[in-house]
Amino acid sequence: MPTHHRRRPGGTHLVLVALLALLGSAAAFAAVTGSASAHQAPSSVPSATDNGPGHAHAGPSPADFADIRRAPRDAPAPAPGPEASTGTFTARCGRNGNGHRNPDNFIVTPGVANGAHHVHDYVGNLSTDAFSTDISLQASGTTCARGDKSAYFWPVLRDVRGSGGQNSGRILTPDSVALTFRGNPAAPVTAMPEGLRAITGDAKAFTAGTANARARWGCTGVAGRHFTDRYPLCPRGSRVVRLLDFPSCWDGQHPDSADHRSHLRFPDAASGRCAAGTVAVPQLRMELAYTVPRGPAFAVDSFPEQLRKPVTDHADFADVMPRQLMATVVRCIDEGRRCG
Repeated sequence: MPTHHRRRPGGTHLVLVALLALLGSAAAFAAVTGSASAHQAPSSVPSATDNGPGHAHAGPSPADFADIRRAPRDAPAPAPGPEASTGTFTARCGRNGNGHRNPDNFIVTPGVANGAHHVHDYVGNLSTDAFSTDISLQASGTTCARGDKSAYFWPVLRDVRGSGGQNSGRILTPDSVALTFRGNPAAPVTAMPEGLRAITGDAKAFTAGTANARARWGCTGVAGRHFTDRYPLCPRGSRVVRLLDFPSCWDGQHPDSADHRSHLRFPDAASGRCAAGTVAVPQLRMELAYTVPRGPAFAVDSFPEQLRKPVTDHADFADVMPRQLMATVVRCIDEGRRCG
């Protein structure tokens, strides 16, 4: 019976077999690792709303500051006419020495804790938070004289030296807070309705446009010049001032509106007259003065995407004055007296 000899593979054949085995192992490894990686959570990518330390979009930038001497001159105020109401009433409510602060806004985002995404300073009503109502405000105490339980609030200003992240830094308490109700250059004022809500400025002006930007930034001792879109660099010994004028032409019917603006408008800038169908009510002016660090080292709190721009400054007010006190305010203003 013939003997059959198995043919031994040549060198070339052995190399080919080894190469195929190696490629097969690599493919299997890729399949396994690919399958595993498909089940891993995606890596975290910082967004414009991240609030952590070192957040690149926290703001402000050096370009947000300018020497007050570069600020435009204020437009002249309308000349008072024969029916003008030229008096004032000053509400004395302190400067938030009790540290009443929270990130709420019961006017714009009622019932939503942290609805503002930035911290507010409060004076007046002691209970103001996200869940405030007319009833709860009426039942609370106040920092104001003469039983005024109104809520007055605005975003805090901070020392941002060495800070990192959105809305970080040491909160600066105002050196002074002046809350003045003023008249109208063309007409007498009438009483605000109970529970009137009012806002001035626009917390989203950096991204939404500046049509409603109203807050002005100035310096003590430098009259007639204010910025809207820059933080002022003041002379040595001068304090930074935030000036916030509220709308004062009421539709005569509604204490609030869906956009919190339609029921209460600003008078005409040139004449001071209220538009047809509206009546003049006392105009609130908030004037907040601060001692700040030298240089570009302070900023207002803001929504994360607003980058702490000065143009986003704003303030809010809810009228909870006793009716007798409101009548006194109206008389003082209409009679041209200084009261408070």
